[in-house]
Amino acid sequence: MTFADIAPLSPQQVQLLDAWLPGAEIVRDHGWGLVATTVLEVVHDGDRLIVKAGGETDGHIQREVRAHREWLRPWVAHGHAPRLVQADAGAKVLVTRYLPGRLVLGDAAADEPETYRQAGSLLARLHAQDPHLDADHERRENAKAIAWLDGPHRIDTFTEQRLRSLVASWPGEPVTVVPTHGDWQPRNWLIDDGTVRVIDFGRADLRPPMTDLTRLAAQDFARNPSLEEAFLDGYGSDPREPAAWLRTRVREAIGTACWSYAVGDTSFEAQGHWMVADVLAEA
Repeated sequence: MTFADIAPLSPQQVQLLDAWLPGAEIVRDHGWGLVATTVLEVVHDGDRLIVKAGGETDGHIQREVRAHREWLRPWVAHGHAPRLVQADAGAKVLVTRYLPGRLVLGDAAADEPETYRQAGSLLARLHAQDPHLDADHERRENAKAIAWLDGPHRIDTFTEQRLRSLVASWPGEPVTVVPTHGDWQPRNWLIDDGTVRVIDFGRADLRPPMTDLTRLAAQDFARNPSLEEAFLDGYGSDPREPAAWLRTRVREAIGTACWSYAVGDTSFEAQGHWMVADVLAEA
């Protein structure tokens, strides 16, 4: 099988990959099937590599390329993130070194506090880079939340109106932003002989540090508080200021419920609706 045989790849992507990796053997498809991103494990000149390519509607690859070029050095230097080999952000394609390990999600490591202690320590290194004020972040994020509600979803009318009123009441004050992963949870962590490594940077962006805790709080911290304690011990502090944390959780809940409905992920949609109910109970 060649790159030309992979239907989602565009002619431009095939041309680039053939030039970068002539004669590469495609050994596995790692795609999730929910978004317009192709993820392939390949072997080229004896090296195991990962190829990622985005389709027309993909918004992840360009962010991933930026993360590799600007923010991942503290992780890559110690083998905690894959090293970039080739990339063309305009063509939405990149190649990285294969990172050894098995997914933490579904593994016994997902219930071990040490996993979360390491994850907290790794995240602190990422967040330590280039903190600066963003005067427009809150306004942009509030607008995104309303845009989700303007689109198709299965949030009931009464709840939707509560969410709209809540978002409309929030201030647009400046906030400190740092490089964030954007999907910080066990499905994007690998465990390799007791060492946690990190993958998938398609949601990486400049945001407040606390935003990287939203998915853990809704899932892993909620089912086992000792995992939260270990994570914060590794991170070194708790970045969640109560009022801003509530705003962050509301926006995350809206985005989860609406995005998962749009891509047909019913189990994640159910989690989104639970997140909405949970945060509104505190609002």
